Amino acid sequence: MLRLTPVVKNLLIINVVFFIMQQIFTGIHFTELVSLWKFGSVNFAPYQFVTYMFAHGGFMHILFNMLGLVFLGPLLEQFWGPKRFLIFYLVTGIGAGVLYNGIEFFQVNKINNAVEDYIAHPDPEAFNRLIVENIDNASQAVYEFINYYAENPDSEQARDRSISLARQLATETHNYGSMLGASGAVYGILMAFGLLFPNTELMLLFPPIPIKAKYLVLILGAVALYSGLNRAGGDNTAHFAHLGGMVFAFIMIQIWKNDRNKFY
Repeated sequence: MLRLTPVVKNLLIINVVFFIMQQIFTGIHFTELVSLWKFGSVNFAPYQFVTYMFAHGGFMHILFNMLGLVFLGPLLEQFWGPKRFLIFYLVTGIGAGVLYNGIEFFQVNKINNAVEDYIAHPDPEAFNRLIVENIDNASQAVYEFINYYAENPDSEQARDRSISLARQLATETHNYGSMLGASGAVYGILMAFGLLFPNTELMLLFPPIPIKAKYLVLILGAVALYSGLNRAGGDNTAHFAHLGGMVFAFIMIQIWKNDRNKFY
C-alpha cells in the first residue's frame, strides 16, 4: 500500500489546492499570475519561479506529475529526511525555471536582433527569411502578405507593412508564452532516484513494462534534450525545464555525495 510521507503529502495538497484555485479564480487570471513568464515580459514577476511549479495546464498534466511525486518522492524523503527532500524539490523546480527562462531569454534576444537587422535592410526575401526562421506557426494572412510583398517589391506600403509586422513579432515573442507545472521538480526526483537506486525496476504506465531506473533516466533525458533542440510547431511542452530539473538534481546529488557528513 502506498504510504505518503509528510512533505510529499503537503506538496500534493498544495498542488491540488492551486489547481482548484485555477478553476475558481479565472476572473482574476489566477493561472496567469502564478505561471512563469519570460524575463522582461510585462507579466513576469520573481515570485513566479516558485508558484509556477504548483500550477498546471489541465487534469492530465497534474495527474501525471502527481503520480511521479507520490510514487518516487516518499522513497527519497525517507532516505534524506523531510528537510533535505523539500530543499531538493524546491531547488530542482526553481532551477528548472531558471534554465528554461534563460534559454527563452537567449532566443528572444536572437529574434530581436533579427528584427532589427530586417528593419535596417527591408526587402521581400529578407522578410520571408525572418518569418520562416523565427515563427513556427505564422498565420495564413502573414504568408499571403509574403506572397504579395514578393510580387510588389517596390511598394512602400508593403515595405512599411512588413516593418510593422516585424516589430509585432518582436513584441509578441517578448511577452507571449508562460510555463507552469511540477514537471521540472518531478524530473529532478526521477534523476535522483536513478542515481541513488540505479538498478531498481520501475513499472511504466505506457507501455506497462518494467525498466531499471538508470535506463529510464537516460531515455527521458535524451528525449528532453532532443525535443528541446528540435521543437516542432505547436509543441507547448517546456522540454528544457524537464532537462533543467534533471541537471540541477545531478548537481545537488554530486555536492551531497562529496559532503558525507550532510548526505545521510
